[in-house]
Amino acid sequence: MAVNINNSIKNIRELKNYTQEYVADRLGMTQAGYSKIEKGISKVSLKKLQEISVVLEVSMQNIIQFESEQYFEKKTNESNTIKSTDYIFVCQLLKDKIILLEKLQYTMDLELKSYRDKFGML
Repeated sequence: MAVNINNSIKNIRELKNYTQEYVADRLGMTQAGYSKIEKGISKVSLKKLQEISVVLEVSMQNIIQFESEQYFEKKTNESNTIKSTDYIFVCQLLKDKIILLEKLQYTMDLELKSYRDKFGML
């Protein structure tokens, strides 16, 4: 199966719950420019792939070898098993996403409390 690095980058970014704006900002580029990378409009140089891997906190190898179908499509036969290293990688991505969502929830709870303290129940 041919590797589609652009889709891998997008899928890993989404699993980590990062926005295109967040990644683009960390890369020092516009969201539109970064979007072109994910869509395959702009080619990804080896240097840019390294920078993206740092922002996404994964290795370049993980990006190159990532196949979302392994993780998200229903398996129809036993020969289609996931390697333990791939399983660990996806588990870590999902744990990272859970941590980010918990931080977001905590922040939103604090903000809601401050509004309730200021304005009472609406």
